[in-house]
Amino acid sequence: MAKIKIAVLFGGASSEHEISLISAYTVLTNIPKDKYDVFCVGITKKGHWMYYPGEYEDIKNGKWEQNPDCCTAVLSPDSVHKGFIVLNSDGAILRKADVVFPVLHGMNGEDGTVQGLAKLAGMPCVGCDMTSSAVCMDKTITHKILEHAGIRTAPFVELRRFMLKNTDEMIRVITEKLGSSVYVKPACAGSSVGVSRAENADELKAAIKIAFAHGDKVIVEKEIIGKEVECAVLGNGNDIIASIPGQITPAEKFYDYDAKYKLGTSVLDIPAKITEQQTEKLRETAKKAYIACGCSGFSRVDFFVCEDGLILNEINTIPGFTSISMYPKLMENMGIPIGELIDRLIQLAMNSEYN
Repeated sequence: MAKIKIAVLFGGASSEHEISLISAYTVLTNIPKDKYDVFCVGITKKGHWMYYPGEYEDIKNGKWEQNPDCCTAVLSPDSVHKGFIVLNSDGAILRKADVVFPVLHGMNGEDGTVQGLAKLAGMPCVGCDMTSSAVCMDKTITHKILEHAGIRTAPFVELRRFMLKNTDEMIRVITEKLGSSVYVKPACAGSSVGVSRAENADELKAAIKIAFAHGDKVIVEKEIIGKEVECAVLGNGNDIIASIPGQITPAEKFYDYDAKYKLGTSVLDIPAKITEQQTEKLRETAKKAYIACGCSGFSRVDFFVCEDGLILNEINTIPGFTSISMYPKLMENMGIPIGELIDRLIQLAMNSEYN
């Protein structure tokens, strides 16, 4: 039987480029080689797509771009091609793929852009489709959909760039609605990039400036005091499973980019240190949110477990696959090792009604 051809995308024009490289290395070194024929397409921070035929180790350490055998690769939107047009010294070669596997975090990869391109190309894409990817990438839209579904989220204020013309009024509205302690986030970024905590007007102004450096929309959320607990969801439609949740105890003030990927000192507990009743409620809420946002394939759903109940923080549609990432650890705890998990994700993409 012929092997299924998989095109793994990594890197990306995103602030989370480096994390994608590490996640891709994990996927590439664990994908079942007896079933899948894999080739790699890397995307530079400037958005240049390149076919990469080199060693996986050089993806992880960031040296892949210097490989002399790299050449331009274009995902053809023509559904007749169903593949990548690779431009090398001999001309153009079509590399067909049965499935696109985007191991991309953040903007220009996790936000529905690549998923939409794969849809045009008529190629199944691992993970959420274009619409659900875009919905979950935008934290303000996610909040509104979850609130409509009866799922509790943190009180928030949505900011647009034009509002910066009247900063004092903007600060007044935020403080009046949310109080003095808030978190300021880019509305469309992940891995806590550009996120700041603010306790007064001066800190709030500075935090808003930082967040707007990552996009044209910002969300300000009321500070929530609770345990940070995450749940891994896997499947399509109503046929989904939610993992036993895991808990994060940040080494820093909050679980920011450095705490997640650089310091490595935050503590991950599986299972989370919550009651059995809270665990079951959280798993059911994770599945409800997954369905409400139209997710497919896989996602990680993040919560705060507070004294007065659950608050859903966000849904991550391409969670990290690094050695310290929660999603693969949670699935391994459910009896699904990394190789089997990758296999399931590909099969879910091929069998999805969304593709």
